[in-house]
Amino acid sequence: MDLLALADFNLVARCGGLGKASRAAGRPKATLSRHVAELETSLGLRLFERGARTLRLTEEGRALYERTGHLLTELEEAATAIASGRHAPRGRLRVSAPSLFSRSAMGKLAGAFALRYPEIELEVTTEDRLVDMVEEAYDLVIRVDPDPDEALVGRVFLRDRLVVVASPGLAPPARGVPVPAVVRGPASPGEAWNVTTSKGKARIVPKAVLSLSSLLMVRDAVRMGVGAGRLPVSLVSHDLAAGTLVRWGDVEGPEICLWALYPTRRLLSTRVSVFLDFLSEAFPKGTPEELASYVES
Repeated sequence: MDLLALADFNLVARCGGLGKASRAAGRPKATLSRHVAELETSLGLRLFERGARTLRLTEEGRALYERTGHLLTELEEAATAIASGRHAPRGRLRVSAPSLFSRSAMGKLAGAFALRYPEIELEVTTEDRLVDMVEEAYDLVIRVDPDPDEALVGRVFLRDRLVVVASPGLAPPARGVPVPAVVRGPASPGEAWNVTTSKGKARIVPKAVLSLSSLLMVRDAVRMGVGAGRLPVSLVSHDLAAGTLVRWGDVEGPEICLWALYPTRRLLSTRVSVFLDFLSEAFPKGTPEELASYVES
């Protein structure tokens, strides 16, 4: 594939027409048109629908533009930086992060990152849904225990674990006796919390008295003594240290892992690279206590 033809195709697609692209780049319209036609011939695809006065991307053209525009921008930025002797990363960095992490830590992280890298335009979107990184033009996503995906690579930068906690005024559970509980989401009849305590394994039977949609809401209700709750250590470590909550046990099961992911088919841009390094610097050990300390500091 001719890289110049691909670059000219992206220019025309971005500008919305040959005339606008010609004026923006200061290059002959005929040259741009020829390069686009050559690219279509080499691919065996029609990339634009051509009208008397309009030029519109076909479905195949839109897919090619979405998948190559970001890469060409990175190549251009890298070449410009090398030619000018400037090594400071710059440009837009789009990040998607889950709601709990965003509400507790992302504002502070983003602010510190912006101060260190003022030439990077950081844009953070908070959402728990599974985003399409390529289609939605995200550079990096932060996700909790993501399913394996051949199109994505990344690293774990934080680990957490669940504990069952309650207000000191709430009586500890007796064997087999249901205890009032605050749960996230709809209650599951017959559910039990299997935990490990200083005395060994135990089984806590929760009786949901309050169902909430956010773990932060669950923690606040548990603090008030409404019932016991199953919560990440990072959310309650300071309460446990202060004695405002007590631990009834560690929930059995795998750790919770927070991943930073990016597409395998993209070059790792300097913007993504420095953001990954920044996460590692903020959480060098990656423990839940470290996250809690970072949020409270």
